[in-house]
Formats: sequence, C-alpha cells, structure tokens
Amino acid sequence: MNRNAALPLALTVIFCALAVAGDGQAVELTFQVRMSYQIELGNFDPAEDFVDLAGTFNDWGTDPLTPLADADGDTIYEVTLDGFSPSAEIEYKYRLNGQWDGTEEFPGVGNNRHYTVPATDDTILVWYNDLEPGGGYDPSQLGWWNDCVFYEIFVRSFYDSDGDGIGDFPGLTQKLDYLNDGDPGTDDDLGVTGIWLMPIQDSPSYHGYDGVDYRSINPDYGTMADFQTFLAAAHDRGIKVIIDYVMNHCSNQHPWFVESAQGSPGYRDYFRWSESDPGYTGPWGQNVWHWHPSDWYYGLFTSGMPDLNYENSAVRDSMFQIADYWLDTVGVDGFRLDAVLYIHEDGDQLQNTPATFAFWEDYNAHVKSVKPDAFSVGEAWTGTSTILQYSTEDRLDTCFEFNLAYATLGSVNDANAEWVKSKANEVYNLYPYLQYATFLTNHDQDRSFTVFGEDEDKARVAAGMYLTLPGVPFLYYGEEIGMTGSGDHLNIRTPMQWTDGAHAGFTTGTPWRSVNGNYVDHNVAEEEQDPGSLLEWYKRLIHLRNESPALRRGLHHRLETSETPVLAFARSSEQETVLCMINASPDPVSAMTLSGFAGALEPGDYTFANMLLPGDTLNVSVTSSYEVNGLDLTSYEVAVYELIGGTGVDPGDDDSQATRLQLEQSYPNPFGPSTTISYALPQRTHVKLSVYDVVGREVAVLRDETQAAGEHEARWDGTNENGQDLAAGMYFVRLDAGGDTRTSKVTLVR
Repeated sequence: MNRNAALPLALTVIFCALAVAGDGQAVELTFQVRMSYQIELGNFDPAEDFVDLAGTFNDWGTDPLTPLADADGDTIYEVTLDGFSPSAEIEYKYRLNGQWDGTEEFPGVGNNRHYTVPATDDTILVWYNDLEPGGGYDPSQLGWWNDCVFYEIFVRSFYDSDGDGIGDFPGLTQKLDYLNDGDPGTDDDLGVTGIWLMPIQDSPSYHGYDGVDYRSINPDYGTMADFQTFLAAAHDRGIKVIIDYVMNHCSNQHPWFVESAQGSPGYRDYFRWSESDPGYTGPWGQNVWHWHPSDWYYGLFTSGMPDLNYENSAVRDSMFQIADYWLDTVGVDGFRLDAVLYIHEDGDQLQNTPATFAFWEDYNAHVKSVKPDAFSVGEAWTGTSTILQYSTEDRLDTCFEFNLAYATLGSVNDANAEWVKSKANEVYNLYPYLQYATFLTNHDQDRSFTVFGEDEDKARVAAGMYLTLPGVPFLYYGEEIGMTGSGDHLNIRTPMQWTDGAHAGFTTGTPWRSVNGNYVDHNVAEEEQDPGSLLEWYKRLIHLRNESPALRRGLHHRLETSETPVLAFARSSEQETVLCMINASPDPVSAMTLSGFAGALEPGDYTFANMLLPGDTLNVSVTSSYEVNGLDLTSYEVAVYELIGGTGVDPGDDDSQATRLQLEQSYPNPFGPSTTISYALPQRTHVKLSVYDVVGREVAVLRDETQAAGEHEARWDGTNENGQDLAAGMYFVRLDAGGDTRTSKVTLVR
C-alpha cells in the first residue's frame, strides 16, 4: 500500500466541479465515507494512509488529488465540493492513497457509484466499498446454494447405461445414490447436494459448448424424458441441478447462424459481420474475425463458435425466453454461465464493457422474475477485482473465484499457507457475504491430483481447505477418487473410474475416450472398501460441511500462526463455533501459537471436540492478548474442532463471569440414567436448551421458554422427544439465549 503521511488529512477542500448552466443555483455536495471497518481489517492506517475521491467531476482524481479528512476522529472521512448542477448525473469512487488498488475498481468499466445531483445541498454517506463490519453478515439473506456442495459432471464421461461408449442420463440416474442417496441418516454416499451439468444440448462437438438447439437434449445422452426422469430423481434426493448455459456464442451450424450467413433479414444481425477484417485480436492474441463467403464474422473463441450479437434486442429476448423454458417448463434450478466477460463488445474492447455489466443486470432481473430462487454462477476467468463486478450490483449470484483456487493449489504444493490465508481473507472481505464459488480445478484445467504430483496427502489437505473455508464449493467429477489428466482438454474429461474392471466399469462397450491409466488403484469400488482412501476422506468432509451451520453459513475469522505451513481460522454462526487448523507440510508442527482470536473467542478456557475424529477433544486457553499457545499438528493434518464448552472469560476475572451466559458441564458425566445441566442467565431472556447427536440432529428440547436472570438447571434422562431411549454415545447440549450460544459435551452410557 502506498504511503503519504505528509498529506494534510485535516484539509477541507472546496472544489468547483461543474459549470452551472443558465441561472441555476450551484449545489454543494459533502462526500462522506466510513472507514472504520477498513481500519479493523488492517487495510487502512489513519496515521499513514489517506482516502481520496475520484469521479467524472475531477477527471477521475488526476492532479490535484481530492483527499478526504476525519477532523473529529470518528473514522468518517469527508470532503465538501461546490459547483454541481442540479439534475446532473455524476459517477465517482473512493481510493486509498491516490491509487487504484482494485478495491473500488477502475473508472470506465462499470460498477461506479452513480448519483443524481438534487436541487439543494446534500450529504452522501457510504461505507468504503459498501463493505460493512462483519462482511454484511445476514444469514437470512443467503440462498439455498450456500448450503450446497456442488458436483460438476460431464455426462458423456460419467456412466454409460446402454453400451454405446457414451455416458447418458439413464446412466447418471443409476449413479445418483453414489452422489446422494437421499437419506440424511446415512454417510456412505458422497453427500453432494448440488449438481452442475456441463452442456447437455445438441451440439456437433464432443464437449457441447457450441450448441445448435438451446432447447434440446443431446441425443447421445438420451431424450428430454430421460433428462426429466433424472431431474425428478435428483430432486427426490434433495439435490439441486444447474445446467451450463452458453449465452455468449453458439455453433456455426446453429440455424440462426446459417440464416444469418445467408443474409436472411430476420437473422443477419444475430451475429456481428464486417465487410473486411477489422484486424484486432482477442485477449490472448487469438484471431477473432473469421472469413466467410458472405463477409467476416466475429467469434471470440473459434471460427466454429460465432458470438451472438446482443446489440440486437431480438437476440437478448430469445435467449431470455430460453432461460424461461429451462427454469419454468423443464424445472432446472439455475445456470452455470459460460464466458460472462465477453457478452457485449465495444469496438475492439472485447471484455468487461459497460454494456456487458448492464446485460447481466437485465438478465438477473428477468431470471428472478421467472424463478426468484434460481441460482446463477458465472465463469469470469479473471482477477478478483474484476470478478467482483459480476457478483455485485444485482448481476450474478456468484462467480468462480479463480485466484483463490490458484492460491490453494500453490499453498499446498509449496507447504506454505500464507498465500491461501491472505487470499481467503481478501475475498471473504470483498465479496457480498459468502457469495463466491470455490473449487480446486475444473474441466478446463489440469486435474488437481495431477497438479499435486499424485500425492494423496496433498489432495487431502487441499480438500480440507476449500471444504471448510467460506464460499460455495464445487467438486469436479473424479477429483474425489484421484483421477488424473493434463494438457489437452480431452485428457481432463475422461470417463469416470467406477471399478478396476474393463474400461473402469464406465461402459460395456468401447468408451468414447480411453480411461486413465491409474483406474486400477483409483476407482470408486476400490476406495469404498478402504476407510483411509481419498474418496472416504471427501465423504467425511462433505458430510461434515452439510451438518455444520458454521462451515456453510458462518463468519470467517482469520487467525495468524507461528508456523507458515499452517492455515488456521475460525468459523462462527449462531449455532456453533468451529476452529480449523490445516498443516500443509509433511513435517509435524509442535508448540504452535495462534493469534487473532479477538473476533472469535474472548479470553478464557475452552474445550473443543474433533469433528473429524470422534472422541478426540482439545483444551485451549485464550490469553488476554487473544493468543492460544502450545498447539500440535501431525504431518498433513486437517483438524476441525467444534466448541463444546468453556468459560469465555479471563480465568482470573470473577466479576465478569456474572455478566455472561454460562453453561456448566453436566453432572454426572458420563451418566446413566440421568444428568443435571446447570446454566446461568445474565438477564431475563428467551431460552432454548437442546440436545444434539454427533451428526447434528436435534434429539431433545429441555427448555424453550422465557426465563429470569440467574441460575437454572434441567435434567435429561437420555430419551428423545417421544420418550424413547437413545443409544449410548456422545451428545451435545446447546444453550441458546439472548442471541448467544454455549455448548457442552455429555456421554450417555447404558
């Protein structure tokens, strides 16, 4: 971050911004921006940094700068400018230290702040980057997708039901129990609750990203009836289904393009044509204008994929109607949107144009009007600061966070968690709360197991990272069993490896593409028999996430560590607090110190239960400086602990304990036939005292009423709500009162 301590921050700037036409009265505007949360995050140091204003009225902050001042020390910085014309439309942003740092974005590419000047003087007060404390935490505003782990499937390669060597929908339907059997009481399925299908429409290519009929089903995969049978079976199991929607381009065999190339008046403008080659190239140096006997046409990716021309409203309307068809008539739950950066071109500016951002706002408004809970996740393969523009301003629900994926892979391979720690914290603070998609690799990238040199320990660590960090996780088919692939995309999309038999059990015929050579050791049947396999590890992590409100929807608290290979953080929700520690090194770590607990735990003594290793507990003391000392991790260990009890106060501060919610350890414990649970309330409030089993199911409610301040107790006899005896084992007692939560562990013996 650039520093400029010499700048006079107490300066009040009066600036003639616009000439006032006619006899209109000039309007004075005071711009105010709250910086308190940026200070808390460590992004802004009031002693050294400054915030300035850049907009259409000051040539986007060129010399001289327009700094803001905090004269009264309330962390609200302001500047007053004069000379604005009533009804004028202005755009502006805030910057740190006079630099475009990617936080509030660059001018001219959308996502600017817009303001219409009123008839009288006014004050505009905002949060920097519209980011409020807690990341704008409001779990009631999250979508169903925030509770999902998605599984990306290439239907052609998943399972062949009829022996023609090509995967199909009947085969996919047969394998749904592998993904999720629909019974929350079982844990032998993978546990995914969302499916993303790569293109399923008719196409001349194997991959389908160049469709010829947007309303069709690829005949290689079956019929529309086959698809709807699959969709109904998935929904019966609680699995949401989104499909790839390729809105940027289609096949040059699509009837629209055929008609357009022939000069049909109704279709000529469905695509971009030029009498000569305009001469410019694409973002990665590729030719984007392609010759045809009827003129040159524009296609960003290849000559076989001409781009649709969204300057023609008929194109937009047709594509919106196709979205209606899949959402309303067929019943899918949303779309993965391909190549969202490139929808609208502006001359030789081919990506991130203002018209592209405006298009996605229109798209989102339309889709939500048809199906309010439809989910849209975009492929914006670029840097975080640009991706952010597609996930804000009511455009897309989420986008894939590519830089975080790179950081995860790099940290694991380098045994250095600093990269992923920094990036995870950055994206958490930048995006709307939890609205970004996480992954390791996808169908366009070398498979993660290959990236890790086929090292299963590294694969386990990477899975542990992205399935416990915030975001909406996506898993590429076969990643959970260690499928390999690199280079040519064909090598990355090979058939799923079900058994060690012929063609890996994918087909009884000749597969459309040969299976990977590692299928003998890395296949579903083999790994399901091995409790220590990569597949069983993925099952445990996904089921753990499904059962943990904190991992799905909770706040993220970055923790600093004394050991660079270790990623550590806490996740907290109204129901639970979870501590995660992940060692990316082959070497064990001992006597480690974690710091930065101020946002997660108060000083005091705490007990945690290992959520991945039942029966293991961890006792820690948070010091007055918010540190925990003396922690150990084994080689490549992924440790996920749930808080089950603790004082939550400085052990030496007796007075403070009387003002806090308290839940004592049950007595006796272990118990049989009953135990007494004691707790204390700091004030009169509504109380819910519940018992949960080890998979997070509520089995008994002991109190659900308003109670006075003071000490209370309840007895539990080891039965459920129906008075039936519960099995012996470990249970969790949870006390919810006054917006706070305490948890303790109790063991029932028979």
